[in-house]
Amino acid sequence: MADHPVERLGGKTLLQAADKPMMDWLARQGRTGRLVTVPDGFPPGSEVANTAILGYDLDKVYEGRGPLEAASIGYDLADDDLAIRCNIITVADGKIVTHNGGNLETQDAAELIKYLNEHLGSDRVKFITGIQYRHLLVIKGGSKHIVCAPPHDHPNEEWRPLLVKAEADAPVEQGRLTAQQTATLLNDLIVRSQQLLAAHPYNIEKARRGERQANSIWPWSGGYRPQMPTLHQLYPSVKTGAVISAVDLIQGIGRYAGLDIVRVPGATGLANTNYEGKAQAAIDALKTGDFVFVHVEATDEAGHDGDLELKMRAINYLDQRLIRPIVEAAAQMDTPVAIAVLPDHPTPVELRIHVNEPVPFLIYYPGISADDVQQYDEVSCVQGAYGLLRLNEFMQTFMSIG
Repeated sequence: MADHPVERLGGKTLLQAADKPMMDWLARQGRTGRLVTVPDGFPPGSEVANTAILGYDLDKVYEGRGPLEAASIGYDLADDDLAIRCNIITVADGKIVTHNGGNLETQDAAELIKYLNEHLGSDRVKFITGIQYRHLLVIKGGSKHIVCAPPHDHPNEEWRPLLVKAEADAPVEQGRLTAQQTATLLNDLIVRSQQLLAAHPYNIEKARRGERQANSIWPWSGGYRPQMPTLHQLYPSVKTGAVISAVDLIQGIGRYAGLDIVRVPGATGLANTNYEGKAQAAIDALKTGDFVFVHVEATDEAGHDGDLELKMRAINYLDQRLIRPIVEAAAQMDTPVAIAVLPDHPTPVELRIHVNEPVPFLIYYPGISADDVQQYDEVSCVQGAYGLLRLNEFMQTFMSIG
């Protein structure tokens, strides 16, 4: 949701220009600040930022997106598995056109994943269907010591120079392929997937209609089974809780954190998601649980697409269709509810990629002493009472309430 100043908006950020009265009210009634969500040396991805926001030490628990996808799907990783996120993307004229396969739907993706398994799967290689364009690739005995290019960070770039590489001085691990062997295997799968997917009836029909094809896999962000304490172990007051998201990796973080995964019908990960359904799921979860983590992907996807108008609408939808009903319902509950609003990272519409910069946040609860900030945005929150927090300082601050 966070962004940069945009000339088309008179030098304002999207949060400054958007219609978001509920977030602004929370900022006026609460306290604000900024948060560094990505540790030095880590990529500014959702898996890193959301894990840090929830209070985890990335140096101890980070294993990439792949294992989080596996946890969300319910795939039980073996100790020698390499789990790697596997996008189905669009390539054309030797370049990555989009990271999402032309907004691929899960039903169509499931057919493509089954097709890939039939032709590329083996005792070592297995594709598992996830959601929309986000899937899982498991390499038995694969090495995590490889360098992969997140496809959303490289729109309109040539794909061949971005192929998987072995880390320099990668360790040799007993019972596993070397890093170079793993990179070679993955690159072979990429090339062969393009040949196969181009011939699939789904993409033949897409080509006939002049639409973007879902015509290549793109593996990235792999790792082994992580060792994460639950939120209850980190924060004993969180005895029960829930995560509400359309995105596999967020659900995976929630599963490792000991949260119940609440799946909402019509939750898409796009601007057309079921905001009202997510709001009601959060309200219901608050009635019985101690902690609810609601994640909305819509603004991120609009940022990757470079669609300013859509991102502005998604901010308004988030404000009016999700945050407002939660705040209004919380005000009627017998037990006071503390509410925080924040992005995980900026995805500026004019860059179309994630950037590692502090994000604005607000915290509100009945009786909080408000600061002087009147509007929720990247500029106003610089003056917030919380100042600049780093990583798990946010969760420590939030969990100290009450």
